Amino acid sequence: MNKTVEQIKEILETETKKALSTCTDQEIYLALLKMVEKESEARKTPVKGRKLYYISAEFLIGKLLSNNLINLGLYDPVKAVLEAAGKKMSDIEEVEPEPSLGNGGLGRLAACFLDSLATLNLPGDGVGLRYHYGLFHQSFQGGVQNELPDPWLSEHSWAEKTDTVYPVELAGRTYQARLYKLAVTGYEGRTNTLNLFDLDTIDETIVHDGILFDKTKIDKNLTLFLYPDDSDEAGRRLRIYQQYLMVSAGAQLILEESVARGCKLHDLADYAAIQINDTHPSMVIPELIRLLAKKGIKFKEAVKIVTDTCAYTNHTILAEALEKWPREYLDDVVPQLMPVIEELDQLARSRSKDEKLAIIDKDDRVHMAHMDIHFTHSTNGVAALHTEILKESELHGFYELYPEKFNNKTNGITFRRWLMECDPLLTEALEKWIGTGFKKDSNELEKLLAYENDEKVLEELTRIKKENKQALADWLWETQKVKISTDALYDIQSKRLHEYKRQQLNLLYLIHQYYEIKAGHLPAAPMVSIFGAKAAPAYIIAKDIIHALLTVSKVIAADPEVSRWLQVVFVENYNVTAAEKMIPACDLSEQISLASKEASGTGNMKFMLNGALTLGTMDGANVEISEQVGSDNIYIFGQTSDQVIHRYEAADYCAKQWYEGDPNIRRAVDFLIGDEMMNVGQKENLTRLHHELISKDWFQTLPDFNAYVVRKGQALADYAVNPVGWRKKCLVNIAKAGMFSSDRTIAQYNEEIWHLGK
Repeated sequence: MNKTVEQIKEILETETKKALSTCTDQEIYLALLKMVEKESEARKTPVKGRKLYYISAEFLIGKLLSNNLINLGLYDPVKAVLEAAGKKMSDIEEVEPEPSLGNGGLGRLAACFLDSLATLNLPGDGVGLRYHYGLFHQSFQGGVQNELPDPWLSEHSWAEKTDTVYPVELAGRTYQARLYKLAVTGYEGRTNTLNLFDLDTIDETIVHDGILFDKTKIDKNLTLFLYPDDSDEAGRRLRIYQQYLMVSAGAQLILEESVARGCKLHDLADYAAIQINDTHPSMVIPELIRLLAKKGIKFKEAVKIVTDTCAYTNHTILAEALEKWPREYLDDVVPQLMPVIEELDQLARSRSKDEKLAIIDKDDRVHMAHMDIHFTHSTNGVAALHTEILKESELHGFYELYPEKFNNKTNGITFRRWLMECDPLLTEALEKWIGTGFKKDSNELEKLLAYENDEKVLEELTRIKKENKQALADWLWETQKVKISTDALYDIQSKRLHEYKRQQLNLLYLIHQYYEIKAGHLPAAPMVSIFGAKAAPAYIIAKDIIHALLTVSKVIAADPEVSRWLQVVFVENYNVTAAEKMIPACDLSEQISLASKEASGTGNMKFMLNGALTLGTMDGANVEISEQVGSDNIYIFGQTSDQVIHRYEAADYCAKQWYEGDPNIRRAVDFLIGDEMMNVGQKENLTRLHHELISKDWFQTLPDFNAYVVRKGQALADYAVNPVGWRKKCLVNIAKAGMFSSDRTIAQYNEEIWHLGK
């Protein structure tokens, strides 16, 4: 039973030993942390049957206090207690550091999945690493991205240190992997665990000059950063060290827990289901086989046991993102695994003579995804289009060999975090209109369609969006000293910075608009274009795109003629906290990846749920969003995936021809090296990006440019000319977002792959 306001007040004052009105925000935060930990512990229940272990290099869990309070049914009474004491919940939330355990959609998806597992009362724990500094803290100095450590660990942490350690052998030396346990609460559900591994020997003081450190001192650096810079050999080897620490300690934990519940190892698949999230945890396959062999199980049986236990999620169509490690790296770092991998390669070759399906190729590279597909019982894509492309193109040989293994599980998001927590105004309105059932059954959002022509409901949606815009404007001023108008359309592109996601297409549009406004061709409505993104430290062109956007923002801001209609804002150090401010305020959601390249996307779902309209290509889950809302309620443009794939196959795309043949494209691209930009920006960065767009443009920005300009202009016109029609489209998007709940995704995983608790 949920605690009453009086009970909560008594608990907090007992914990702080003070009247709440005299407590600091830090004292209240720590008291709430302890209260949540006790309530979470009470919801832990014994595991019967099969338990899931979701292994992932990332868990982008975000701040936990409010999310846990919501899931435990304590948020409203806690907020009431604090307000009665003259305290604000928002101030207490600011005390909490954001865990630096992930970066992009992969990690956020893993966090949503853990939430849904607990909400659906399914026994499922996460397995990952306890990074000290995450990816990095992004700052903008001199108009370029600078990387700094992103510390979050303190004496008081959600991740509880345990006495459990596992020996992990790396390059002939044994390390002790320390287990930390972080409670994962479900909404009116059970409590599961995120298991994080670390070394006691990590030395944060070795980091210097931003995020540089000695990559050879493994005992001191192993869990300092997520995805260490792999632009040199030491960095690439360090990634293997990290991945093996995670899977070796994780495998030992899985076997230990399974045996404790009665497993005889021969029946491991009856006790454990292991989901390999992307290729980073792939070494769990040979590691489990190795550990089972040490227990006396023959190789052939061990392979079957592991295959029956493990499943693999593919998250990418990009060949370069499917990890391939030089054999010599593995020989040096994990020599104990190589005999197993060699045997697996021979077994794979006995199943197919196709060299493209081998685990160890002719260049002595070990293909992690190939090992995953051969020696798991399930390979799933994460959106309908993505899965079809895998089957028909990228992994066609594997699909022909194992058609029964391939399946689709369209991604989803948790509505607790991405509606109830980040958009309380919309949540409250939905409760008033359609009841509270949507919190557990997202399909109940469809009830909102009954109000499609209700003027009062549409006016209320407009008011809510306006308040959320004001909240974002206030936050940007408080945190970044940037002022934005709330009377403009908010156009937002927030995601990892990568050429295939095409922030550069948005950049060229902004330049085009600059010229159009200067020529007197004014847009239908003023627009604030907001970006949030980090570029990998070694990804030079991605960092050049950031620089170009920062430079364009300065050029536009300095021009009174243009800045009345257009403003560009790049949010520094984009993370979950920033996303929770940006997503509810968004009018137009930019999902403009090159068709066939985005596996799914989940930002598109979060924006949709919060009443933004999608401007996007028919890529990833945009396809399914379009099917749900109908073509009138989404702004689709650009080439189809078939057209794009054909261009690649024919190798007939020449960026320079598009540049030379279209004056609008040439004008926008050449602006990068024009006086306006050069007077503010860095010549080297701008010239390099200009050259890249003309000579390569691997992700076909230029062919989609004109269609993008036209479609975005249409969206602006609809927003300005027909505000009621715009809001109706928003209502339809909210109502049709139910399919994209991670509860639905997890239920499908469980029904078709995991069979938990059985």
